[in-house]
Amino acid sequence: MTVEEVMDRYGPSEVRVEDILRPTDPNFEPETVALVTGAASGIGWATALALAANGLSVVGMDLDTEGVESVRERAEALDAEGRIVPFEGDLLSESDCAAAVERAGEAGELRYLANVAGLQHIDDIREYPTEQWDHIHGVMLRAPLLLTKHAWPHFEAAGGGVVGNMCSVHGHIVTGGKVAYNTAKFGLRGLTASVAAEGAGRIRSFSVSTGWVKTALVAKQLPETAARRGTSVEEVVRNVSLGHTRLKELLEPIEVGNLFVFGFSEHARHLNGGDLLWDGGMKHTYA
Repeated sequence: MTVEEVMDRYGPSEVRVEDILRPTDPNFEPETVALVTGAASGIGWATALALAANGLSVVGMDLDTEGVESVRERAEALDAEGRIVPFEGDLLSESDCAAAVERAGEAGELRYLANVAGLQHIDDIREYPTEQWDHIHGVMLRAPLLLTKHAWPHFEAAGGGVVGNMCSVHGHIVTGGKVAYNTAKFGLRGLTASVAAEGAGRIRSFSVSTGWVKTALVAKQLPETAARRGTSVEEVVRNVSLGHTRLKELLEPIEVGNLFVFGFSEHARHLNGGDLLWDGGMKHTYA
């Protein structure tokens, strides 16, 4: 089964207005800014859309400007009260990270940072390419630190801020072949706790840990995982993706975006350094 065929079968559904969580929050207005990484596709795309639908100005950082433009168009089609501001930048570059934060500060009062961008490479440890380890950790662990570091003064100036980090059930339990991804996700939980420790209650943090989500990243790794295990894509979804969950369905990206909306809102003010584990029961009932 090709990636295209996998996307047709396991790809995300179109986002509707009624799919988006809309909590009340006085800071959810166009003068308030959220910076979202990986905004061109998948969970980052859905998170940017959900935040814009809640009235925020969203700076969407990605190298794929066409993808960010597509979420801007979707936000307009849904009559979002907020807006999407595309920013082309490389998360491996500290200067680009700093420039993204600066652009977010120009767009309004920067209060929210969603570190969502991610990538995957599947190989056993004995064969794992060092350059892939460096790349994955650069995007998924180093960049969130850099963006948090540069955003911190903006949060202080705003009287508070929130950092949301896209973690994974693989930040709790792991499977083979994903050593860089697994360790990056465990590291993000440590970064999340560190922000809370230093934020003195004014700068909050949380992580989001999900099971398998209907994204291009997942679609790409399904055939790779199937080949590695000598099985079919359907069997991987049934036995690997959903084999240890109690709820036998993949998450939609907008469901994950809604978790960021909640985590950023005033309703989550006691969520600080903690993790929103949305894994269908995988971790706690693993058997």
